[in-house]
Amino acid sequence: MNQIKVGSRLDYQVKADTTFLFNISVARNEHQQIVEESLRVEPFHEVEECAVGPLGNRLIRLSVPPGDLTVRYDATVSLNAEQADATDLSETPYERLPAEVLTYLNPSRYCESDELLDFAMQQFGTLLPGYSRVTAICNWTYDELAYEPGSTGPTTTACDVLEQKQGVCRDYAHVAISLCRAMGIPARYVSGYAVNLTPPDFHGFFEAYLDGRWFLFDPTRLAPVGGFVRIGTGRDAADVAFCTIRGSAESTRMEVRAVEQRQDDQLLDPGNVSTAVSSA
Repeated sequence: MNQIKVGSRLDYQVKADTTFLFNISVARNEHQQIVEESLRVEPFHEVEECAVGPLGNRLIRLSVPPGDLTVRYDATVSLNAEQADATDLSETPYERLPAEVLTYLNPSRYCESDELLDFAMQQFGTLLPGYSRVTAICNWTYDELAYEPGSTGPTTTACDVLEQKQGVCRDYAHVAISLCRAMGIPARYVSGYAVNLTPPDFHGFFEAYLDGRWFLFDPTRLAPVGGFVRIGTGRDAADVAFCTIRGSAESTRMEVRAVEQRQDDQLLDPGNVSTAVSSA
């Protein structure tokens, strides 16, 4: 078990009465234990914590008048992810998938898996099913796309990204999710904090369902999956945006950090490709 300190600071200039919905709090589950956490809102406003969706994503809602707003979140998290030999993980036949997993085979707002069925089969249909096939999908996504900050927006879908061949972390995740679903592998989007991510930011990655568990993958290769701290989980990024605004406000500053206390952790080694990590 290792401890990771995470945090974020979000500043806004609020121009009219506005309601914010922040998705920045660390998720609680058996693999992530929150040792301590704090939330500060300046100037002070009452906040409401909402458990949203079937996975209970922890959202913070607050309504503020015009003026400056700063939201600070800090947490110390003990990670106890499950580890498995990647070579032993197989795909689960459709008829044996649990009912709650089936929804992650369907197309969603940003992941048009139904439009990529033929393409996915041509690219990956002959590969050995299992962890290695998901890894191949990640490798293909990494090789085919260029990581370009600002190249996509809130309406960009996986098919858009494949056409323009560039995007950011959420776009890489959407492409890989879509291709996994097209191959009959349940896949879902995860937002979180990431150790050793440069530059520091909220990170978008994904997990695929193999051998009865959800395993983490990151087609950007920007950070090791062993240093991911989960914030929210959903069908795609539409379910776990770090901030949703109803009103009028402009972002003026954003800081994100994730620091692991034990830097010799083997799960942080970029060369470790044989260990599969599950934190759900």
